[in-house]
Amino acid sequence: MNQPLPGQPPQVPVLALGDVLLVSLQGELHDGMAEQLQHDITHRISTSRVTGVVIDISGVDIVDSFLGRVLAEIASTARLLAARTVLAGMRPAVAITLVELGLALPGLVTALDVDRAMELLSQRGS
Repeated sequence: MNQPLPGQPPQVPVLALGDVLLVSLQGELHDGMAEQLQHDITHRISTSRVTGVVIDISGVDIVDSFLGRVLAEIASTARLLAARTVLAGMRPAVAITLVELGLALPGLVTALDVDRAMELLSQRGS
């Protein structure tokens, strides 16, 4: 993984598990990090045999409108590149906040945890 340049935010690790990318978000994700993550995932999908992306947000306390939009854009871009995206581990408070903000996350399938997200991807691949 490349190290960020001075003055740039650190990167979020994107792990490959076979043909699935696993992204585990922890803590607050600043706008620059979210944009870098979107770029990293898109690049990895386009340069490998990835068919699925699991984004684990169980370590995230707040999903604001910007991050919600970035997550939806990641799913849309992945879909155009023939990969499915599953958002895993959403906390109830985060779900309530998204509903209160009126944010729909088009193209994002959700799962309660990473194991269930992986099951969803394997079922759809069959």
